[in-house]
Amino acid sequence: MASPSSSAPAVTLGGKVAALTPAAVYALSLELATLAIDASAQKPLSARAPAPQETPARLAAAVAALSPPESRAAAAVLLNKLLLTASDSSAALVTAATAARLAASLDLAAALPLGSRDEATVAAAAAPAAVALAALVDCCAAPLARVADAVAALSCEAARGDPAAFDVPASGDGHSAKDEADVASDVKMLIFGSKLVVAAGAAPAAATFAKVPSVNGVFREAVRALHARVRIELNAPVKLGKRDAGETGEGKEEALVVKATQLARALQSMCKLSAARARLCAETISDPELQGRLTGGISVDDLKGMLDGVLTDSDAVSVLKGVYNHLLKFRDLLAWEAAVAMAVIEADSSIEKPQAGVENEAASSSEKSQAGGDKAKGDKKSKKKKTLGKGTSAVLMLLRDHVTNRNAIASVNSAMVAEWATSLSLLFDPKSPGLESLVEKVKEIVESNEVRRLPKIPKGTRDFGKEQMAIRERAFSIITSVFKMHGATALDTPVFELRETLMGKYGEDSKLIYDLADQGGELCSLRYDLTVPFARYVAMNSISALKRYQIAKVYRRDNPSKGRYREFYQCDFDIAGVYEPMEPDFEVIKVLTELLNQLDIGTYEIKLNHRKLLDGMLEICGVPPQKFRTVCSSIDKLDKQTFEQVKKELVDEKGISNETADEIGNLVKTRGPPLEVLMELRKDGSKFMQNEGSIAALNELEILFKALDKAKAIDRIVFDLSLARGLDYYTGVIYEAVFKGATQVGSIAAGGRYDNLVGMFSGKQIPAVGVSLGIERVFAIMEQQEKEKNEMIRATETEVLVSILGKDLTLAAELVSELWNAGIKAEFKLTTRVMNHIKYASQSGIPWMVLVGESEMQKGSVKLKDVKANQEEEVDRKDFVQELKTRLSRP
Repeated sequence: MASPSSSAPAVTLGGKVAALTPAAVYALSLELATLAIDASAQKPLSARAPAPQETPARLAAAVAALSPPESRAAAAVLLNKLLLTASDSSAALVTAATAARLAASLDLAAALPLGSRDEATVAAAAAPAAVALAALVDCCAAPLARVADAVAALSCEAARGDPAAFDVPASGDGHSAKDEADVASDVKMLIFGSKLVVAAGAAPAAATFAKVPSVNGVFREAVRALHARVRIELNAPVKLGKRDAGETGEGKEEALVVKATQLARALQSMCKLSAARARLCAETISDPELQGRLTGGISVDDLKGMLDGVLTDSDAVSVLKGVYNHLLKFRDLLAWEAAVAMAVIEADSSIEKPQAGVENEAASSSEKSQAGGDKAKGDKKSKKKKTLGKGTSAVLMLLRDHVTNRNAIASVNSAMVAEWATSLSLLFDPKSPGLESLVEKVKEIVESNEVRRLPKIPKGTRDFGKEQMAIRERAFSIITSVFKMHGATALDTPVFELRETLMGKYGEDSKLIYDLADQGGELCSLRYDLTVPFARYVAMNSISALKRYQIAKVYRRDNPSKGRYREFYQCDFDIAGVYEPMEPDFEVIKVLTELLNQLDIGTYEIKLNHRKLLDGMLEICGVPPQKFRTVCSSIDKLDKQTFEQVKKELVDEKGISNETADEIGNLVKTRGPPLEVLMELRKDGSKFMQNEGSIAALNELEILFKALDKAKAIDRIVFDLSLARGLDYYTGVIYEAVFKGATQVGSIAAGGRYDNLVGMFSGKQIPAVGVSLGIERVFAIMEQQEKEKNEMIRATETEVLVSILGKDLTLAAELVSELWNAGIKAEFKLTTRVMNHIKYASQSGIPWMVLVGESEMQKGSVKLKDVKANQEEEVDRKDFVQELKTRLSRP
């Protein structure tokens, strides 16, 4: 084996923080790097003499199919696996002799046969040949994801593409893929400022460039998926145990083949699209002969055969070799496309060519001032040239410098374009020092240009300005005071829970739970509400009784609409424990009425029902018990849909007969004042009095309604049999508050009894009941009320503005600190313009000002100004704090 250069970088294996990367495997395969074993990794190796073992059959077959560079790559992978396994397990027998032989020759065939049974097991389980080939593919593919976007942007310029092709919605709303949106964003940043790309371009060009975000996005996704798998296979030790090593290695190979074939399919599409863009560019050239030669230089005829070969090869090594060859074909096509795009731009005299050290917007040399400082006489009439985008201009300059070695281009011909394509294909190879510079340059352009874009927030979320925060803080203060008045204690829980904690508690709404990426083996989800985390907390801490409140954000993977968000606050009040019948239910509903009354949002009603009564109604109508919950979720939509719409869902989707659905429709229409409806349901002949569950529910409701009546809280309650509350965990009374004013927000609070939820976690049943206030909808009502009042919303509680008519910070610090020390809320401002002080105080709603100018400082006084009354009074400097306390009615 040839020796690497003495200046070649070293790849050290087995260190505590060392990790073998695809780039290192590639460098070792081409002898661009030297290899060393970390001293700490040599300690676990055994000094025993090798005991030659039979080479695993799959490894022997793979070795025979490897080229010398591939064999070096596989040897590096196997050596790393042996070192990792020896460090991971003190019982693993890995000989120092085998490690030394692999490190010295870096040839997989020369290292065989292996020197111990454990070494043979590691070799079989690690699938080093397949992993090494996958690493080579990964190393070559990863940079091309960035390069492909840059070349597509350059072709868009050359072919006068339509920038609208890259108007892809931002990801995160369920309507676009992240990689697709990222590609579109990056290309837009590269062509930003271009005078070549045109809106409403020709149909073929528009259709071709419209494919770039999705095709390049899928390529990015496939590259990232392969990289994630390769990174694991390169650096995970082999667990020696009872599992068959051959099957383990075969499984690794199959996993890599799956990822590699996904990449091959993406490459197929990338090749076709690159060839199509190159043709579009070539067709813009006016010289027919040059156009014909450039168009003829594009061939994708063998692509289908290549892909078919990749997908039908039976062994992993052949498949991965096929993907690698496919990748090289794509690299050549991409280089040809870049060369053609460059040729088109260079041949077009109407395009301003970028120069090193000159901004793209700068005028051409013919438009610049002459050496004497005067412009040429004909310059005024000269036609202004078109400019490339800021990003594509930089990319073109870098590529042009590479292929021309910074020499001038006299004229463009087909032979020169072919030379450029060859040179660029070599540039796109990871062994080229210029590739890293190109990728970093593209990354720098994209990231630096992102400052030109106004950021946005995800759909279904909101920012709250100072006026809105003032309303929210006032509301939270009222809510917290009501909760505390009833003896509730505060509780806070994590914003995410284990997924298993949340699943199965919300019925059909479980599909709205936000799942998080796996981190460290735990599957987590953002909390959907505050009730299930509360139940988990009670169960986990073996609490038998607790009255708590919690105000925090929850998350729903919902379709955002007016008043419906994906991130929003809930304000919960819950009572857990064993009490007299309806005792906690009464208090929770009373708390809800107090909240809504004190928030002063206007007219509302609280619809109330009982889950046992609802189940009894469904049983009376002939609904099978196993369908109670799914039917309830349909009935729960009656506040938004007509019964005919709900009936269609019940019959067509839920399998309920027409007769049963009609009976349900007749009963759910029942609603009215609680005590009156209760009497109606309990009268002689009522079907509800023939159902055991319904009788128990009606008895509980009688106790509840009488208590609410005595507490003067029943006038806002409506007994409504259509209220279903689709969540699976409700077992008793359920209720929902609905705003009746002009602002359409729907339900503003909801809750109920959930006696079994805590038991789902601990096995010990702890009854509980609670209510959750949908504070975001309450805020919407309060904000609308403030707009209708047409009054200024104070964002601060500042009482005094210390106005220094000058720039004396020390004086301001002295005066304002006296106010702060006296417990007065104050701000200070330094400016010589008195009207700026007054305007600020007026706009901020600050009632008092302390004005200090030159004359006041000389006299040792200050002026107190009542902003609203526009009256001033001069007081002695030493008395101004006491004077303000008096005016603010402070003790």
